[in-house]
Amino acid sequence: MKWIKRGHIFGPGNCSWNTRRTLPPVPYRLNDDVLRIYCGFCDDHMVGRLGYVDVAADNPSKILGVSRTPLLDVGSPGAFDENGILPTCVIDVDGSLYLYYVGYQLGTQVRYYQFEGLAVSDDGGDTFRRRLRVPVTDRSDTELVNRTSAFVRRRGGIFDMWYVAGSEWTTVNGKSLPTYQLKYLTSNDGIHWPDTGRLCLDYQNDDEHAFGKPCVVDHNGIEKMIFSVRTRTKGYRLGYAESTNGLDWVRDDTRVGIDVSDNGWDSEMIAYGIMTTVSDRTFLFYNGNDLGATGFGWAELEEW
Repeated sequence: MKWIKRGHIFGPGNCSWNTRRTLPPVPYRLNDDVLRIYCGFCDDHMVGRLGYVDVAADNPSKILGVSRTPLLDVGSPGAFDENGILPTCVIDVDGSLYLYYVGYQLGTQVRYYQFEGLAVSDDGGDTFRRRLRVPVTDRSDTELVNRTSAFVRRRGGIFDMWYVAGSEWTTVNGKSLPTYQLKYLTSNDGIHWPDTGRLCLDYQNDDEHAFGKPCVVDHNGIEKMIFSVRTRTKGYRLGYAESTNGLDWVRDDTRVGIDVSDNGWDSEMIAYGIMTTVSDRTFLFYNGNDLGATGFGWAELEEW
């Protein structure tokens, strides 16, 4: 792949519930003219709520509108998402929109837990309601503290999910951080999922300790995955892998075609990349420095 960076689009600071970070960008085509970029808008306490940024489909640098109030707020006290939500994927399902999201709950022996929730919109993406008050990928014996950051696709009546999962934490530069691998599940309805996924990608060296939200597209019969990988020395970067069946992946990060800039909003980190195609153009939306503290921008594909 080869990407041309087109620039920064949007960051925190527009309202009281979006002051710290804006992440991760999740695009959805509202109509011929508008791409809606769903994001978690994080407040001063790092609590995320569902917001959006509408941009021109032919020029995502042009902002058309921004949500004034949350489309989905935090969960009720004691719920898995009581301390914030971040969207990871949105898909059409029989006239409704399924929005998968990370739910955060604070811990004691570990700093927080992350499990994947599901919200549904029946009005084209203007409002959302929880499909369940519990996660669709809840904790299991083999994936104890994190089952989250899901990318979901529906094909042939089957839902595919690529996600991250783990049971342990590690310490990086004095900070406690989760560890998780990239895994795969299938479901018949997109709501009920197995307890354990099939391993897709593991760490390739001791510097890596976590993967971030994947994105999978089919190009000429080859599954192409862009994912985030978190390292101890450089923070987040984007990685790349290919597969012929969506299960067995060959990783080659040298082919991802994009890296940090020499300076500016994405000079220290790039993360949470997600691809979408508009007509004959393919865009990549991604976060920059400090996990969304500078917001998100976009790049355009020049070469597959």
